[in-house]
Amino acid sequence: MSRAIQHNQAEKRFEWIEDGVASEMVYELQNGVMSILHTGVPEAVGGRGIAADLAQAALNTAREQGWLVRPVCSYVDAYIRKNPEYQPLLA
Repeated sequence: MSRAIQHNQAEKRFEWIEDGVASEMVYELQNGVMSILHTGVPEAVGGRGIAADLAQAALNTAREQGWLVRPVCSYVDAYIRKNPEYQPLLA
């Protein structure tokens, strides 16, 4: 499933609402490095690939903007290890 993840730049997060439940990926941006801090997908909508879609949206945005990525979030760290095309983005 492909989701149209929203990038809320003012709040520094990627967002998705499914079945009325909000999921998010929160980051900080400093000196061209996006530190991805947290991925939050409530249990009510877990297991649907939302976290992977949030990670992909964040990493693709970093690539498009020319940012490096610091995966503080363990989910994103594991996602990058499983998807080597994103490894060149690592700070």
